[in-house]
Amino acid sequence: MITLRVLGTSVTLLECLRVRAEQELGIHLVYQVHDVEQAQRIAVMQPDSYDLYDQWFHNVDFVWPARAIQPIDTRRIALWHEINDLPKRGRLSANDRLGSGSVPSERLFVQHDGSLGSTVTERISMLPLTHNADSFAYRPERLPEGFRPDNESWGWLLDPAWRARTALQSDAAIGALDAALAVQGAGLARFKDIGNMSIEEIDVLADILVRKQKEGHFAAFWSDDEEAAQLMLSPNIDIQSLWSPTLMRLHRAGVKYRLAVPREGYRAWFGGLSLSRHAQGPVLDAAYAYLNWWLSGWPGAVMARQGYYIGNPARSRDHLSSAEWDYWYAGQPAREELLGSDSLPLIDIGDVRDGGSYEQRMGHIAVWNSVMDEHNYLVRRWGDILRAGLKNFPRR
Repeated sequence: MITLRVLGTSVTLLECLRVRAEQELGIHLVYQVHDVEQAQRIAVMQPDSYDLYDQWFHNVDFVWPARAIQPIDTRRIALWHEINDLPKRGRLSANDRLGSGSVPSERLFVQHDGSLGSTVTERISMLPLTHNADSFAYRPERLPEGFRPDNESWGWLLDPAWRARTALQSDAAIGALDAALAVQGAGLARFKDIGNMSIEEIDVLADILVRKQKEGHFAAFWSDDEEAAQLMLSPNIDIQSLWSPTLMRLHRAGVKYRLAVPREGYRAWFGGLSLSRHAQGPVLDAAYAYLNWWLSGWPGAVMARQGYYIGNPARSRDHLSSAEWDYWYAGQPAREELLGSDSLPLIDIGDVRDGGSYEQRMGHIAVWNSVMDEHNYLVRRWGDILRAGLKNFPRR
């Protein structure tokens, strides 16, 4: 039996998916689950340790130049034509705003000279699959005076009204974008391209955040879903950047929260699967079978129950009840109690997804998760920011 090793994070490497894929594909699947930074490091430095890399399009900016992954032949992807325009053209509709940052379409297609770009070819860097629009969540019952849910802004994350009750994501490539959106939303600075800041702009961002840290503004920085959930469940955190699985966990714990719809737009991400450069022969064939399986409908339905979208939604609609589709994709109130990806009750009757429909949410993107040209410098300055607050609130 072929063994397929998949490197990634807890975002998509779910046990129910592994078991179902093994059953349907007749292979042995090993999920190598790490935090964001460790998965990325292994992907770049140890491509012989995995066969498929499951992470996000901005990570392609690391693994492709390192020649850790090989092109995917779209002629071997049976449902390639069903994947919508969001990853292929950068937006669902021509009227949608085109977010800045590491736009998936700009690093999707392998060009004839071996570089990546948006010109359509038959070879791609990553099969586009799971995606979402992220922002921040807050406890509505603790909303400071003068704040209104119909006027939400990333700037709230830096407002003194939330001092010592705010948390951010710790990964520089993601947390810095949330912070930059907050700085800009608060009117503290403007950035020419928030997804690709210059050294001078990074310094402006870092200096503002270091000052905030020394004032004790941030209570914590989190690295994974578990940490984020524990923070939001504590009495000390009222507002923080969050990912969808954490929101689901809070919902189930009975914690009332609201996922903000920032007037500036969301920070979006697009995940997928890439082939290790070492995958060949029967292992490569099994890897392609796994790629195709992800587009077959059932995996996308599981992702929907996590609050995520899939690249070919129509196929997953066949595996969702009409009530599930209307809640997760159409933005309508839940007509019945809905189950989560673990088959336990999650969404109550009458609940409405914050932000509306799939088209509304993915049409309101300010920036995509990004690897900036000055990423290394950003990482160094991000370290300064994290260290600046240690005397006040030790990093958890």
